Amino acid sequence: MLIENIPDIFIPETDTLPDLFVHDFRMTSDNVKSKVDLQMHMFSFLQIGRKQVHFAETSVAVDKTQSILTTKGNCLWTELIDTENSYYCKLFFFSEEILNRFLEKHPLTLKSQRGIPYFVIENDDYITAFINSLSAIGNKALTENKELLFVKFEEILLYLTQKYGDDFLIYLHSLTNKESSQFREVIEQHVYSNLKIEEIAFLCSMSLSTFKRHFKNEYAASPGKWFQDKRLEKAKILLEQKQAKASDVYLDIGYNNLSNFSTAFKNKFGISPKDLS
Repeated sequence: MLIENIPDIFIPETDTLPDLFVHDFRMTSDNVKSKVDLQMHMFSFLQIGRKQVHFAETSVAVDKTQSILTTKGNCLWTELIDTENSYYCKLFFFSEEILNRFLEKHPLTLKSQRGIPYFVIENDDYITAFINSLSAIGNKALTENKELLFVKFEEILLYLTQKYGDDFLIYLHSLTNKESSQFREVIEQHVYSNLKIEEIAFLCSMSLSTFKRHFKNEYAASPGKWFQDKRLEKAKILLEQKQAKASDVYLDIGYNNLSNFSTAFKNKFGISPKDLS
């Protein structure tokens, strides 16, 4: 699967990314778990459809009643069309330099903490009006008038600071000193997800071969076998405690179909999962 460099693919005619950039993104078909190298922090003001993002440490899903502010870095995007058979969001990208320009004017009195890589925003009348104002000005005009675009950037940050208080400011400050995720933290977060090994490697910003080598050094096992054993052991506990049936549990521990789960379970424990249901 190719890696999409965003927003670079939206502005191929330039060699350097602008500090601020607005783009209208539309689709008419689902886009599932595309690999994205997000090169700038980004607001995704969702208007039609649903969006899910997998980060190294966690994942988040939003619908058209919400928007999301996402930190730069590697992630997996899933974008799903809605009943209108379309997907639309207005993307607002900003650099770390332009964020620092804002934070110099609005310093944080509280101690900044390492935060999660996203901030979910509940859409309201003001945000709708803000999005409409960007559309009314036009992306081309905003690109040509950098000070006006900064005013709009500052406007939405000030409004969200008013709406969410210190929580939002703490998140903004965390973007300027973002730490690399620890390898084991990423692994533990995705033990029971249905992500493929190469997708987890991507979230760790590693090639598949580097990931496998690093994994074996950390866990003394291949990632495929380690993940399978962990998932099957959890399934066995759930089945023994009668907390779930075999037909329910396989999805919760990262298997895509019941047949594969049943075969792997029997190979490991010598009995069928149905025997414990």
